[in-house]
Amino acid sequence: MTKEQNMNLKKFALLAVCLVAVAAVLSAGCVTTEDAPRQVISLSSTIGPVDAGMIPALEDAYMEKNPNVVIRHIKAGTGATIDTAKTNDIVDLVIVHAKSLEEQFVADGWGTERIPLMYNDYVLMGPADDPAGVKGMTDITEALEAIEDTQSHFVSRGDNSGTNVKEKELWTAAGITPSGSWYEIYEKGASGNGPTLMYTDAEDAYTVMDRATYLTKKESLKNIVILVEKDERMLNFINIIPCNPEKMPKVDAEGAEEFINWLVSDEAQKIIAEFGVDKYGEPLFFPNAGSDVF
Repeated sequence: MTKEQNMNLKKFALLAVCLVAVAAVLSAGCVTTEDAPRQVISLSSTIGPVDAGMIPALEDAYMEKNPNVVIRHIKAGTGATIDTAKTNDIVDLVIVHAKSLEEQFVADGWGTERIPLMYNDYVLMGPADDPAGVKGMTDITEALEAIEDTQSHFVSRGDNSGTNVKEKELWTAAGITPSGSWYEIYEKGASGNGPTLMYTDAEDAYTVMDRATYLTKKESLKNIVILVEKDERMLNFINIIPCNPEKMPKVDAEGAEEFINWLVSDEAQKIIAEFGVDKYGEPLFFPNAGSDVF
């Protein structure tokens, strides 16, 4: 090796060392989105919007905009959802659909306020041959009276979920306390509206069900159909409640607020309005942010 070649080799080695050192300094001062600490927002939600895919769609859209945020949800009936928030202080917000339970949750100090998010409606489903003769009725009270009069088989979730709370409210409004062999409380009702609907179909019975569950299970139904709908008393309002950090110190109030602000934004409400249209021919839920009716 000549003297000139030896000098060039030393210069190259020195340059390589310098480049490695510079790269190390630069990488030490540069944090990628993968390296950054991830903020976890915990959501406890009623089952229906989760099983329908609505909640996951909203979560995914928010996380795409905020790559350092992870949203984790727990699903249960509204009563259980609220109980989970009370007993598990890592829940930051709940999404539920039973006004009386929501108001009590806030009144007891567990939640800070009720915030309208979206809505759909309930329908009365039953056998195609309709032994109670309720098909085409527009008054749910008259329909429930006919079911009781004929002692037609009726299936209830019986689990203090939002759907069960609504069903009980409808019976109460009709002046009826359902009981007897014709009125069945499904033993697995806490598993959600989907399993309850499929069980009701297998039993060829009547039930009160939300339309989103019907649409997502429609192709699997063999016996039951929608018989009564479009009664305003059967609207199903789904709302957000931030958990109270004063009562639950581990609550990420700031993270929950940012997520909620996005959920009620035009962007998120558009996602709600369009969700399900391509697959089912109609939306599963309707936007309700800012409404006075919830």
